Amino acid sequence: MTGCVTNPTDNASTIITMKTMHMKRLLPFFASLPLLAGCVVYEQPAPPPPPAAQVEVVPGAPGPVAIWYWVPGAWEWRGSWVWVGGRWAARPHPGAVWVGSGWGWHGHRRVWVSGYWR
Repeated sequence: MTGCVTNPTDNASTIITMKTMHMKRLLPFFASLPLLAGCVVYEQPAPPPPPAAQVEVVPGAPGPVAIWYWVPGAWEWRGSWVWVGGRWAARPHPGAVWVGSGWGWHGHRRVWVSGYWR
């Protein structure tokens, strides 16, 4: 019966040591997983080019052109090309510049970015 008695602290330290050794062996595998995440490539076919711009008649400004800016009409991608007519818009601050819509990058994907003030 004396051979059957074990010290519980020795058993716990042996388990911890075994877990530590196991984790050290798996650490390179888990550390390399983020590198594999970028390997999947999904290519979406590019949309057809937009039609020719439409001719617009620009009405008079509703106020001083230092405040009001003519945002020209443009084709917007919304699953298909949709014409969005031009409009007068008040500048959000003096010297604001309108940046027209177009394709941009969001991570690894091409996305349509609507026009905005800069």
